[in-house]
Amino acid sequence: MIRALAPHELDEVGAVLGLARLYQGDGFYLVDWERGAPRGHAHLALGEIPEIQDLEVLEAYRGRGVGTSLVEAAEAWCAMTRRTHVAVTVSENNPRARALYERLGYVATGDPPRRVRGTIVLRTGPIEVDDVLVRLEKRLAT
Repeated sequence: MIRALAPHELDEVGAVLGLARLYQGDGFYLVDWERGAPRGHAHLALGEIPEIQDLEVLEAYRGRGVGTSLVEAAEAWCAMTRRTHVAVTVSENNPRARALYERLGYVATGDPPRRVRGTIVLRTGPIEVDDVLVRLEKRLAT
């Protein structure tokens, strides 16, 4: 079952999944649950074009459709709120993630890949980044 993260679930989910964007202020987390335990999450940032961020699936559940279900739940929320597109930014060094999104109908926007270098501070702390990111989008059925 997938539902929006509730305040009383923060400690339980945060103990096993990062919740790096929890207090970002522009969206919410969707969490996939099985038998009362979280299996994965995705943050949906609510900009002009909503963007799926911080998709994470516990290792024991990878390859079982949890990531696909989270992306589809984010798309369903976007469609329900009359959004016409949803986006995601993926690392060029993460072919598995890119393949997931492309299989689900996401395509490159045509924007040039963007190199990100330096320290990024998230709720979970600072991380050093040196990566090349590609933006993908999907047009939702209206």
